[in-house]
Amino acid sequence: MAVPRDPYDATPDPFGGGEDDFRSDEYRSVVFDEDFVRAARLQEFSADERMGEHARAVRSRSVWSSGRSRTGTPGRAARQGLVLVLLIAMAFGAAVWMGLRNPYVAPRGNRTEELTSTIVPLAPSGQVPGGTSAGLLAHSPAERYRVGAAGITLPAVRRTPHFTDTQVVAALSIAKDYLVQSSLDPDVLAGEASRPVRILLDPDQLDQFDRSMGSTGGDPHLAATGWLVRFAPGTAVMADSRVRVKGTLAFDEVAPGVLEVISDHTFVYTVRPAAAGQAAGQTAGQTAGQAAGSDGASLFTVRRELRMRFDRDDLVARRAELLTAYVQAGPHDCAAEPYTGFRPLTAGTSATTTGPTATDPFADGRDRQAGGLCGVLATQGPTGAPQPQGPAGTQSTAGTQAPAGPGLAQAPAPAGSGPAGSDRAAAATPAAAVP
Repeated sequence: MAVPRDPYDATPDPFGGGEDDFRSDEYRSVVFDEDFVRAARLQEFSADERMGEHARAVRSRSVWSSGRSRTGTPGRAARQGLVLVLLIAMAFGAAVWMGLRNPYVAPRGNRTEELTSTIVPLAPSGQVPGGTSAGLLAHSPAERYRVGAAGITLPAVRRTPHFTDTQVVAALSIAKDYLVQSSLDPDVLAGEASRPVRILLDPDQLDQFDRSMGSTGGDPHLAATGWLVRFAPGTAVMADSRVRVKGTLAFDEVAPGVLEVISDHTFVYTVRPAAAGQAAGQTAGQTAGQAAGSDGASLFTVRRELRMRFDRDDLVARRAELLTAYVQAGPHDCAAEPYTGFRPLTAGTSATTTGPTATDPFADGRDRQAGGLCGVLATQGPTGAPQPQGPAGTQSTAGTQAPAGPGLAQAPAPAGSGPAGSDRAAAATPAAAVP
């Protein structure tokens, strides 16, 4: 095998091809072309530059200089990189400027509405019957009602176009929790707490709720009794913690992604006068009733019709948006303010002002007659017939005798009373409703 000779040790061939004859193929691969030289990170200074004092022999070339042409101007790659950096900086600056000028606010699918409350006091036609809790309930439709949360039952569940059956059950469960906390909690009823109700509300309604809880009365828009059931201090206290409850829950998808639950429940409380009110307001009829075996207890009935709205976020957070509240409560004097707390008329007392319409809070929603701004409390026995008259029977406002046995008083509608719409127009007492 022949070994290539060193071109530098060889004698030039006078008949050869010149310079190329001194190079073999293996040395051709180490020849530096112009592109390789321009890309080098070290560059030798020119002779003039090396003549300076303490001048260096070579200089480092930056990344930008690698793309320079022979004339010293930036090359194509350098120009493209510079343009890209400028574009990124301009885009970032524009984004910051637009964000400061027009801050983005995430749109809400459904705007939360404020609660609209209608509070209708129902006045008795005569003295409020008194007795023991068992005796009063035995002659009242509430005798067959369930006790406490057991009276709030869920309906048959079906899925809607945009909610599964599990989500529907969740909405109904939240509605039931709200009814339990706002109608049955002893601390809420006594006016000593409101947080159990507050934590179940949509955050956008908390401001109105807080203002309602702190209201001093006179503003139906801030009616605390629209949010919950509570008794005004010094008026009445619970004589029996077992509250009788009956009602219905219904649901419907009113818009894509919006579920609505409507509750209609009657709550029957056994109350007696507060200690301060008992000494100042005890009547002769009340004293006689107590002598006959009464413990001074009486029934107080509250009919609540609530409309609640839920979206998917509400179901996850277990909260409700309370839209409307239609409340009837009695026996309650129509002249007494019902917004900050109910003022039940206790055994042996009577109302100073009554309404024109007889309203039965125990009747079904399709059968009962809606009262106006103030109604007359009218109830019937368990079989649907008027209750038998007791020894404390009194004359009604229409001049006929109204039965007033152990249960709540029965009062007939005054002559000429028409449908619910005309009864509302004929009401002569101060408005207890929110337009």
